[in-house]
Amino acid sequence: MKRNKKLWIIAGAIAIVLVIIIGGILYYNSQLKAVSKQKDEVIFEIKQGEPQPEILKSLEKENLIKNANMAKICLKLNGLSDMKYGIFKLDRSWDTKQILETLNDATKAKQNETMITFKEGMWAKDVALTLEKELGVSSKELISLWNDDAYLNTLIQKYPFLTKDILNENVRVKLEGYLFPETYVFSKKATTEQITETFLDHFLTIYQKYEKDIKESGQSIHDIIKLASMVQYEASTKKDMELVAGVFYNRLKKGMKLESSVTVCYALYDDLTSGEDCEIQYNIDSPYNTYKNEGLPVGPILNPGEDAIAAVLHPEKSDYLYFVADIYGDGKVYYAKTYDEQLKNQEKFNLNK
Repeated sequence: MKRNKKLWIIAGAIAIVLVIIIGGILYYNSQLKAVSKQKDEVIFEIKQGEPQPEILKSLEKENLIKNANMAKICLKLNGLSDMKYGIFKLDRSWDTKQILETLNDATKAKQNETMITFKEGMWAKDVALTLEKELGVSSKELISLWNDDAYLNTLIQKYPFLTKDILNENVRVKLEGYLFPETYVFSKKATTEQITETFLDHFLTIYQKYEKDIKESGQSIHDIIKLASMVQYEASTKKDMELVAGVFYNRLKKGMKLESSVTVCYALYDDLTSGEDCEIQYNIDSPYNTYKNEGLPVGPILNPGEDAIAAVLHPEKSDYLYFVADIYGDGKVYYAKTYDEQLKNQEKFNLNK
């Protein structure tokens, strides 16, 4: 009896170990599967000398692999530790092993290119400064090119979203609004023209996506980008962008000035020292200042992203005519139907001028 009991204990222990092993194998294999069943191409960069653990963490953060720890085991078991530096095209429909194999393939690494991410809401001059820092091109030459009518006329012939409206002599940067915020890969030897047209090529894909909506809106693409640039600056969430766009449309329909402080920011431009300047210098004489001028500003005030453009094309309808953001708190936007309600909101958040 005792012997049988011992055998049962041993068998039970072996069964538990087997369950743990099988469970571990199943978990390991599940964590190496692709994060998506749909093809979803992603540009990924490994910097020269970047530590292996950081690379794996970045892959996980970018949602290219499910588990950095399991990827580390896969990497060691399959002899895939020799990851190259450079720019790679990966896909979320690939499993972890395929991604690691690609990162180990020197023929897949583009080492003469640089990946740069431009965030929504950047001014053209800051885009130019970023390009100068990363690629060594002159920011002054870029701004000059973006204001060169002869060059811009060639672009107008090439890109359907660019019209003669951009040639207004009163704007600061004539391509402001069209340098679409995205992650781009540039050749380290790219010319200013090649850099510019990389931005515009991507903008074209956005334009084509919304072309039907743009035509049905009855507005010019330039006016849509002007308003989208204001919406981008005023709101941070998609929901607020749609509501803010609706407020601006309500004010335009009633013949009210837009009175957006973000246009004051751009009017101040090089003289802007803080966000508070936009709230107190609303009398500045500028064609961008929507406190002094009716309608939209003379040109876009930044480079908006897709959500802001979509919000202008599909605004949220409401009876609101005013809004204010809690700029000293969490940034939440509060809306009002009357000026008295607006004043109360401004007082509540210490925003009275």
